[in-house]
Amino acid sequence: MAVGKEIRGKIKSVENTKKITKAMEMVAASKMRKAQDRMRAARPYSDKVRTITANLAGANPEYTHAFMAQAKDVKAKAVGFIVVTTDKGLCGGMNTNVLRQVTMKAREVEQAGNTVEAVAIGNKGLGFLNRMGMKVVSQATQLGDTPHLDKLIGPVKVMLDAYQEGKLDAVYLCYTKFINTMKQEPMVEQLLPLPAKHLEKDAGGISWDYIYEPEAQVVIDELLVRYVEALVYQAVAENLASEQSARMVAMKAASDNAGSVISDLKLVYNKTRQAAITKELSEIVSGAAAV
Repeated sequence: MAVGKEIRGKIKSVENTKKITKAMEMVAASKMRKAQDRMRAARPYSDKVRTITANLAGANPEYTHAFMAQAKDVKAKAVGFIVVTTDKGLCGGMNTNVLRQVTMKAREVEQAGNTVEAVAIGNKGLGFLNRMGMKVVSQATQLGDTPHLDKLIGPVKVMLDAYQEGKLDAVYLCYTKFINTMKQEPMVEQLLPLPAKHLEKDAGGISWDYIYEPEAQVVIDELLVRYVEALVYQAVAENLASEQSARMVAMKAASDNAGSVISDLKLVYNKTRQAAITKELSEIVSGAAAV
């Protein structure tokens, strides 16, 4: 019964793996709800900042901030990428999908004769960018389950300052957008210069005029920076919700596959055991008949 003992060992090993994946599925399901609540809570803030910024920009058309300038007189021949990924794995093909989109966009930029610089948010993206040989100007890792804006401002500010100084022509934000529990979509969106649609007033909206302190230009500058930071934070929150959803689905699939493997191994074990019993009975009958 050496074969049967080996199969029992495999069954035990797969059962232990199934316990781990089941536990990880339950943990991810618990974290997913909190991550989704955090993601939805961040949306009203960014929407409100966008509305106020659009009203201010419309009320002061004579001033155009660097973040809003759609064309530059001098091309910097460099493009920045803010790549948002996870710190941990075991979340299906989520990171692979967004990094594939980053690679495709980076190739387009390089074929146009521009260089690429990147900010890595998350260990998986950092490791990938280093393997690709892409220039990483700053990074933010180990953000945990509750990302804080103060940990993101520093690395992102490096990219924003470079754009304001004219060292970058554009900045792209790459992350995984949360659609629902079963679907997450990789996104590569232009962050800077801000697309005109981002600063359009709502249809039928009321035009507001404001009393500025100290002056309109300073207020618009500060608001635009806050708006861009809010977009980055929203992307990180979306990515975290997508991570927990993708991990829950991946671990559920792993648990189901482990159950199928266990069923197949038990069937093989029973067949092997039955064959051994039949063989022993045949030997006993044959021996009795010979006597």
